[in-house]
Amino acid sequence: MVKPTLIYCYDAYCGWCYGFSLVIKKIEDQYKNKLDFEVLSGGMIPSENAKHISISADYIKKAYSVVEEHTGVKFGTDYLWHINHPDLSDWYPASEKSAIALCIFKEFYPDRQIEFVTDLQYALHFEGRDLCDDEAYQHLLEKYSIQPETFYAKLKSEEYKENAFYEFALCKQLKVTGYPAVFLQINETKFHLLSNGFTPYEILKERLDQVLSEL
Repeated sequence: MVKPTLIYCYDAYCGWCYGFSLVIKKIEDQYKNKLDFEVLSGGMIPSENAKHISISADYIKKAYSVVEEHTGVKFGTDYLWHINHPDLSDWYPASEKSAIALCIFKEFYPDRQIEFVTDLQYALHFEGRDLCDDEAYQHLLEKYSIQPETFYAKLKSEEYKENAFYEFALCKQLKVTGYPAVFLQINETKFHLLSNGFTPYEILKERLDQVLSEL
């Protein structure tokens, strides 16, 4: 029998998704024998809409402590430096490159998608790495034993960019209106929405168990 697939729609630049990392890792750990896991990038900040970090810094300054309080994650000082000194930052956040990186990674490790996006978000929100900069991925290539030449060639290829844009389109098709969002896919046409926006572990687990018990 084909296992149902838990689909996690996220964006690397979404602070609430960073906060959700702890929840989704726990869910994967508990259900990895019952479910397959698929991560889709939502393309929250299209490249053509990329604006300097100073545009969103005031909002993030107010929001990040709320995320910390609700989720238990911590935003790192290297990340917060850009939020607190936007006039000195060279950041222009955009979702495209991190989404392409995920598409490449899936090819190498389809079973470690949750782990990879958790590492990706930690790299941005704690270590303060600019995911629009090729160098931001170097330490992850080492961790996952991926050849840099292979990765960077794919990162610049049209094929993987198209794959990333296909994921953006899938999230639209699933009518995702906020991140993180979680679905359980039962078959080609049947999807159950389990969460839209940050959802605590206990609530998500309860909803997931409910759907699984009905199968």
